[in-house]
Amino acid sequence: MALDHNAILRAYPSAQIVDDDIGVLDSSGNQITLDQTLVDAARVELDKLKYITDRSHNGTLIYKTWREQLAMLYDDMVAGKLDTTGTWATHIKAVKDANPKPS
Repeated sequence: MALDHNAILRAYPSAQIVDDDIGVLDSSGNQITLDQTLVDAARVELDKLKYITDRSHNGTLIYKTWREQLAMLYDDMVAGKLDTTGTWATHIKAVKDANPKPS
């Protein structure tokens, strides 16, 4: 059986062990009986937050480092492009478009 570890941990804060073979145990070693509707609801919530890590770590297009972003902002200031045509603004928009926030 393959368990959705992250969703189970979100749905059951008392869970200490989530193992595909033995199931879910609390800190005393007691078996926790899973309610799949709670796990599914937790998965939905986790998926809603996924865009955050996609924008910074996992996505096909991610934010540049803060140092690179500051350099972009400085270059845009010098060029008089502190609007939506600047390098920084177009970079941020591209990342957000590639990893949209779910509605």
